Order: sequence, then structure tokens, then C-alpha cells
Amino acid sequence: MTEPSNQSPTGRADAPGRPASTPENPWPVRSIAVKVAQWIDRLGSVWVEGQITQINLRPGARTAFLVLRDPAADMSLSVTCESELLRAAAVPLQEGSRVVVYGKLSYFTGRGTISLRVTEIRPVGIGELLARIERLKALLAAEGLFDPRLKRPIPFLPKTIGLITGRASAAEHDVLTVARSRWPAVRFEVRNTAVQGPTAVPQMLEALAELDRNPEVEVIVLARGGGSVEDLLPFSDETLCRAIVAATTPIVSAIGHEPDNPLSDYVADLRAATPTDAAKRIVPDAAAELALIREQRERSAAALRGWVEREARALAQLRSRPVLAEPLRLLDQRYDEAERLRTAARRAVGHILTTQSTTTRHLLDKLTAVGPAATLARGYAVVQRVSGKERHVIRTVADAPPGSQLRIRVADGAVTAATLGSQPISTHSQKESADERR
Repeated sequence: MTEPSNQSPTGRADAPGRPASTPENPWPVRSIAVKVAQWIDRLGSVWVEGQITQINLRPGARTAFLVLRDPAADMSLSVTCESELLRAAAVPLQEGSRVVVYGKLSYFTGRGTISLRVTEIRPVGIGELLARIERLKALLAAEGLFDPRLKRPIPFLPKTIGLITGRASAAEHDVLTVARSRWPAVRFEVRNTAVQGPTAVPQMLEALAELDRNPEVEVIVLARGGGSVEDLLPFSDETLCRAIVAATTPIVSAIGHEPDNPLSDYVADLRAATPTDAAKRIVPDAAAELALIREQRERSAAALRGWVEREARALAQLRSRPVLAEPLRLLDQRYDEAERLRTAARRAVGHILTTQSTTTRHLLDKLTAVGPAATLARGYAVVQRVSGKERHVIRTVADAPPGSQLRIRVADGAVTAATLGSQPISTHSQKESADERR
């Protein structure tokens, strides 16, 4: 076999100490296997935590084979150890046990496999598991994943309910039986997964993602019956808790019994004490709802009847009032009053007119008595001297010299005359005139 050259596939030389391979000078399998074994050997000894999913311990064999799985991911690792190491364990190890092992990775060039050769195995006790859960709880709480404001409301009557639970489990039976007894038309999308053990978390994550993508599923229930702390560990897994928070569908956690509080209870949108309680809180009771509807209808009808009766009484009271019982009565009263006022006004106006007419007549009589016409009617006359078109009243004899043309006005007309002469009136004549006037 030709030694590998330092030429890269592009024809350039690689860095010193890093020989390249080409189609003309490929590396043999043994070279790759040895180099991989050398690289893995550089890792040294490490502590690894996981869950035992398989134990192969044959009687009389010096080597035991185990499979160690990551609880939060679908990954596993082959582990080998001496049989006495398993038999001498302080706590009997079985499938599902959480352990911390110390060992060194080895690459078997003959089979091309990697195995962890362990020299120490420490079971993870309940106290340590609880402490780890508390630390994770504090971390999730610090991130705000328990904030009540993040809780999504549960629909009143979901069309379809997603249920993640163990196959043929009591939790599945309780949820389905109670829900269908309360509302027979309810529909379920059931996903049966492992609810404990190393495969529980990956299966539940897959089922949760599938139901969350289904647009018809309006709420998802995680249900499991009671169990030990180890049995309920998958529901305190960090990956599952974060998946519950990230889901868009409301999620109800119904794990164990009332005292059980896995971390899924804190991140879920609703915590139910038991699977039966979850069914009661998600699905309304049809009989109770019908009874409530009947009660509301009766109350509404009673309220409506009461309102109608109140309004009828109010209308009756309004109609019984004089203004509505005899609407023309007030007009009649006002009409009579208006007639009285009009009669009084007419009487007052007539009295005023009569009084003023009498006063006017008296004044007219006085005026007539002192007027020239009345004087003329008593025998007096008005003598005027006519000079062309002008007329002058004669007051003295000097105003009518002889030959003057006169106009004499009497009560029933006027006569014309001429002055022949004048004669002054003596004292004796004045007395005679006064006597005549008397």
C-alpha cells in the first residue's frame, strides 16, 4: 500500500502533520479507525448522567452491557462495565433508573462502534432528583414561564380535545368517561404515549407537536395517574415544559393526584388536580347547562312579566289622573274662565265707552253753549265789514263808517247791508241792554 501523500483533492499540499487523501491515494479503513480511536481516547474519563433503558447481564459473564439514554432527547449511548459493578450497587439498578456514571469512551476498531467503559455507577436518589427539579423550577420561574399573564383561556365548549396519556390507562378511561357523560357530543383526539421511562418525553413531545398543529384541536390535556417521584419525572422535564409554553393551543396538566406537583402543572394554562377534574373543568355538564338555560329563561320571563306589569300599572296611574282621564276638562275650565274674562272685558270696555261718551257729550254741550252758533241762536249777530274779498268783524262803531258794506250773520244765514250812520251807546242805553240780557 502506498503511503498517503500530503496533496489535497485540489492538488495543494495540506498543512504539515495533516496528510490528505486523494482518489489516487485514499486512506485505508484501518487508518481512519485508528485515528478515530486516537481522537476519542483524547477525551479522557468523564461523568455522564442518563437513564438506563436496557440491562444485559448474563450469568457467569464478566462484562455487562447497558444502554444509557438522555431523558430529554432521543439519544442513547452503549455502556459496558464489569458485572460485579452492577451486583455490588447499593441500590438495585433496573431499567428506568437515573444514574451518574464515570468512565472513558472507547472506539472498537474491529466493529466501528463507540462504547463507554465505566468504572463507577452512582444511582441518583430521590433527594437529588427533587433538588434538581427545584433548581429547574427556580430557573423557569426566573424566566417568567409561570407568569399568570401567559396563561391562555380555556374555550367554553371545545370542538375537539386532544388527549395525551398512556395506552389503556385509568387516566384515559376517567377523562373519556367523565367528559362524554357530561357532554355526549364531545370529540377527542387521543395520542397514546409512554408516560414514564426514558421514551416518555420524546413521545409526548411528538404527540404534543402533532396535536398543536391540528386546527380542530382547541385544548390539549396531559393526563396520567398517580405514581412515585421517579414515575412522574418526565412531566418535570425542561424540554417538555418549554414545549408546553411554546404551544399555541391551551394545555391542561392533569398529572397524578392532588399532592403531586410536577413542573408541567406550573407552565400549563390550567392545572387539574386529577384527570377526572380535568374532564370536569374542560367539558361543561350538559344537564347543568340546560338547567341553567331553563333557569335563565324563567328568570328572564319573570323579569319581563314584572316589567310589563310595572309599566301597565304606571300607564293605569297616568290614565287615572284628571288630565288624562278627562283631557277636555281643563280646556272647559279655561273656556269658562276665558268667557268670564271676555264678558268682564266687554263690560269694562262698554262702561269706559259709556263714561267717555257721556263726558264727550257734556263737553260738546258746553262747547255748543259757548260757541258762536248758540250765541247767534239766542238773537245775536256777527257784523262784518266787507272790503273787497276781505271781511273784518266790527267791534266798534269806528270800524263801520257811513257807507260801509256790511255782512250780517245770524242764526239761519247772513244778510248784506250798508252803514247809514253810527250812534254811540249811552250809559242809559247800556243799562237797558243789560236788562234785556237778563
